[in-house]
Amino acid sequence: MKKILLTGFLSAFIFAQAQYTLPAQSPRQKIEQQFSLTKITVDYGRPALKGRSVFGELVPFGAVWRAGANSSTKITFSESVRLGNELVPAGTYGLYIEPSKSTWRVILNKDSQSWGTQYNSALDFASVSVPVIALKEKVEWFTIAIEPVDQSSAMLVFSWDQTSAKVPVSVQNPEKTKAITEKLTEIRAIERAK
Repeated sequence: MKKILLTGFLSAFIFAQAQYTLPAQSPRQKIEQQFSLTKITVDYGRPALKGRSVFGELVPFGAVWRAGANSSTKITFSESVRLGNELVPAGTYGLYIEPSKSTWRVILNKDSQSWGTQYNSALDFASVSVPVIALKEKVEWFTIAIEPVDQSSAMLVFSWDQTSAKVPVSVQNPEKTKAITEKLTEIRAIERAK
């Protein structure tokens, strides 16, 4: 009888464990933002501050960091864009950061599938350097946001601890976007008039 009870208890325990998952130390987040005719998607791990000093210590200055935790941070552009002044074709890239005290070099790498620490600089596709912005309040969880600026541009915003950096992203051909937008507006006006 004891064996039956013990077996039943263990089975119930295993079943209960299978139903629940513990929260990840660095939970994954996926964000998407449409601007113009382009959609940007970012998939990344969000490490927590946990009282640590981040930039210059946990994330050393001058060393390439995976812009998140665990597997590589991935950024996808549905159309060709400009990252800063760099032309970037549509596709998915590994997203890395090389921080210093005053600037961050934001890097797009052709390898978006490797584990985050398996960075290969030979596969770098584009990079842009942007100034560091000091924040008054601490940001506990590493955060990547995409803030639309206007019809043809957005800012890719990184924030963690008391540091932030913004990378401008714009459509490759704003004239094409404007022409398509005007045509769609015209078509919608005709449809509403019917």
